[in-house]
Amino acid sequence: MRALLVVMLVLATLLAWLQYRLWFGVGGTEQVEELRSRVEAQARQNEGLEQRNAALAAEVADLKSGEAAIEERARGELGMIKPGETFYRVVDDARIAPLPAEHAMDPDAQQRAQERRQDSAPEPLRDDAPEPTP
Repeated sequence: MRALLVVMLVLATLLAWLQYRLWFGVGGTEQVEELRSRVEAQARQNEGLEQRNAALAAEVADLKSGEAAIEERARGELGMIKPGETFYRVVDDARIAPLPAEHAMDPDAQQRAQERRQDSAPEPLRDDAPEPTP
């Protein structure tokens, strides 16, 4: 009987030690949950990077195969125009603040300034226009 009690005590101690390692030891449930959350975060980051890579690959393929993307970049980033096109820049009047009343010119001065601007206004840029001669 005494031997059976010792065996039961050893088995109970072994079970308690194994349970402790399962819950609180190295590789226990707490560490497993932390690793699961890190894996999920990395998977979300990988998904975002895969989408970015796909967009960049599509842009590279578009640049290699077609002239439309190259033309779009040349127009947008470099301000280039095709031969025979006329370039016009449209300025939004809402961004230009009117002068305060104390800085306003008298009507005669305004008329003279308007005439000077019209006389010195540059022609629109055209690619087929002849070169000016000095």
